[in-house]
Amino acid sequence: MSQTATESRRPNPVAPVPITFKQFLVLLAAFLGWLFDGYEIGLFPVMARPALKSLLGAAGTDGVIGQWMGIITASFLIGAALGGVAFGWLGDRIGRVRAMSLSILTYSLVTGFGYFAQAPEHLAVVRFVSALGMGGQWSLGVALVMECWPERWRPMLAGLMGAAANVGFLLVGVTARVHPVTVDSWRWMMLVAAAPALLVVFIAAFVPESEKWKASMRQGKGANPLREIFSGSMARTTLLGIVFASVALIGTWGSVTWLPLWADQMAGPGNPAAKANTQMIQAFGAIVGALVAPLIGARLGRRPAYFLLCVCSLVVCGLLFRTVNTYGGVFLTYAFLVSAATASFYGWFPLYLPELFPTRVRATGQGLCYNSGRVLAAVGALTQGQLVAHFGGSYAQAGAIVTLVYLVGMAVIWLAPETKGKPLPE
Repeated sequence: MSQTATESRRPNPVAPVPITFKQFLVLLAAFLGWLFDGYEIGLFPVMARPALKSLLGAAGTDGVIGQWMGIITASFLIGAALGGVAFGWLGDRIGRVRAMSLSILTYSLVTGFGYFAQAPEHLAVVRFVSALGMGGQWSLGVALVMECWPERWRPMLAGLMGAAANVGFLLVGVTARVHPVTVDSWRWMMLVAAAPALLVVFIAAFVPESEKWKASMRQGKGANPLREIFSGSMARTTLLGIVFASVALIGTWGSVTWLPLWADQMAGPGNPAAKANTQMIQAFGAIVGALVAPLIGARLGRRPAYFLLCVCSLVVCGLLFRTVNTYGGVFLTYAFLVSAATASFYGWFPLYLPELFPTRVRATGQGLCYNSGRVLAAVGALTQGQLVAHFGGSYAQAGAIVTLVYLVGMAVIWLAPETKGKPLPE
């Protein structure tokens, strides 16, 4: 057979699908929405200790502050869980773009009202209501991006979405570094956090809706997404997704988020920039971890990657909480490493969770998994607060106990389906 005849039988290589301007608008909107969400999330750890000292007055000991930090963090996490389910359901019913606009308006405008807080209870209410919008943003943005971009870009997109919130954390640290947050100057940060409401104008005017979602609606597949994800074989997938998210979120909110408070405690009132420095270092580490994790998932597979992330998180958290007792270069180095390990899950989730659910229930399914994890993380935050009080204000001893949760993730991940190399289910 001639070379020409052989070549004629070879399939022609498929040209890569070009990326359109509309797809970039989708990515930009989702990235900014989750970035500002991250700013709102990272806001409280930096301002919590000064704000609570201001509101509690003479009663503001480290033990009492730790308890209130646990209560307010739990309020935030429960609000985010409810918002994730509600806005995820709304995204499957009225569209990703419209629901995303509503979620951003909720978290930005309500946070601004925190400026007027006169008691810790007021901060808890503000964090709960604003968290309703923050919880919805993640599932909606991830669903919109993954449905609008070609599949070969999924690992990179997952890393960008995971890094977006951590860029927001970094901006909080930079803001607090430029203008240190003290007992007398914490309220202004609540007003700054209201600015993302302006993003809604851009989203409503220019961001296109997911064509996959519109096609699913035309086929009448969006009847009852909440019921469907708990029916048949999908129920097992949903429950496993909740466990995976819970492990990561308990580790983060039950201990790692408290590092700025611990830094502030160790550095003392003579170094008010310590918490901002810690927040910035953590943000840099988290950005690195979120970008790298989906690449590991694409290379090794989703399950081995999650197992590896749990091992790394367990080891570095154990070293930090059991060997460091002063604020300085060693503490900040560990803060970077701990954040890189524990935040890497937030690059893995945008890669894996969309692969578990079909288009008609994707926003609901991944939103419920991720945000139900926040309910259990709220228990972890309350536990951390109680442990801090029990150990006489020791964040390290409390964190060393809570981060043992990564052992659960190392065991349970092997019960999940492996989705490497498979397209998004329709």
